This record gives sequence, C-alpha cells and structure tokens, in this order.
Amino acid sequence: MKHYLFCVAVSVFLFTPSLFAASDDDRDGGNPQAIPFVFVGNAAECGGVAGSRIVTSEWLSGMGLPDDSSSNVPAGSRDPHFGLLLSKNGSTPNCAAAGARITGVKKTTITELGFDYRNGGHCGAGAPRFNLVTEDGVLHFIGGCANGTKSPAPQDPLEWTRVRLDTSNPAQAFPPVAPGAKIKSLTIIYDEGTDTPTTEDPRGVGLAVIDNIDINGQLITRGPGGENSEHQKD
Repeated sequence: MKHYLFCVAVSVFLFTPSLFAASDDDRDGGNPQAIPFVFVGNAAECGGVAGSRIVTSEWLSGMGLPDDSSSNVPAGSRDPHFGLLLSKNGSTPNCAAAGARITGVKKTTITELGFDYRNGGHCGAGAPRFNLVTEDGVLHFIGGCANGTKSPAPQDPLEWTRVRLDTSNPAQAFPPVAPGAKIKSLTIIYDEGTDTPTTEDPRGVGLAVIDNIDINGQLITRGPGGENSEHQKD
C-alpha cells in the first residue's frame, strides 16, 4: 500500500519531470550543495491550469539543527542552526512545488540519500522526496519521506527523525536505480499540499523542515554561502 500511495502522489507532476531536474551545467564532483528553488507553472506547462504562488523553499537560520554537529539538547550552540523550509500552502494538484537543486554530484554514483526532518511537519509517501535522473535519461522517484528507513536523529533524537533511502529498493525507489548508474541531475521535491495529511501531520500543515541532507555520506547543513536564500522560477 505504501508503494501504491507513493506512485499516486508523485504522478501529479509526472508530465513535467524536466521542470524539477537540475541543469546540465552542474559541476562534476566537489562538495554537494542544496540550492533552493520554487516552481510555479504556467498554463502551458501545467496542462491548461496555471499554478499558484503558494510555495516556499529557503534555508533559514534558527530553523534547523546545529551546523557544527553538536547536540541540540540542551540548546547551547550559538551557530546559525540553518534548516531548509519547504512549504506548499494549498492543494497537492496545484501546479507548484518547492525544492532544492543538488549540485556537485553530476557523473557520480549514488550510494546513499537521506535527510533529517523536524517532527510534526509533513513526511508523506510522495514528499519530501528526491528526483534523480540518471545518465541514461531515466527519472527515478526516491522516497518519499514516509517510505524511508527511520531512526532518531542523533543531534536531537526526541524532536527530529533521520531518514535514509535505498535507491535499489523498489519500495523506496521507482524505478530502482541500477548498480553503478551515474547521476545526470538530482533534486529534492516538495509538492504535497495541505489536502494530504500524514500520520505525523494529521491536519495537513503543508510544510516540512529538513536538515543534514545526506548525499553519499556527505551532509549538507546550510545553503550556499551560509546565508538565508531562495531562488524562484515562475
């Protein structure tokens, strides 16, 4: 049932996968970065009904876990505590999405994906998730959050949860990624809205806060340059 719900959720944007893919000019290798963006589609992109300005993606100080890997309990660290806010303030079918483009990973092989999320936010069968395009042009939906393997997040085990996703597991990746396949583009997508409640979010708050984005064991803890940042595509 989990896998079925996941497929239904992600099918909302199945007709426009390229809109959520990272650009082909991303540098090869290096340190991964997560660059926020929002997508608000026009009528031509969205099958006749344009999306609405109901989405937000931004790294915000004070929103996440300590960036120096220290414990959040007690909250003694004075570093910025950046966290990535992803929000969709409306219905799932609305042609709009929040996300983050992962750079520095092109032509590499994925061995591990995941993130930490703040408890009480949205962790659905379709979002937040990774959209992975491999070099053979195949789009893989990795996740969503609810389908991952969960454990208490080490920095704050009572208030945050760690999610890890296996790209070869058909229950967590659709379709599964072949061994040795290399990345063409990788993005985080948040496109489930306030009409999609979850076990942890029964009222449908329509937002998630994530941190420690795991790309092959390297954790992304803040935006480029460490500043609050948002990039928008209308």
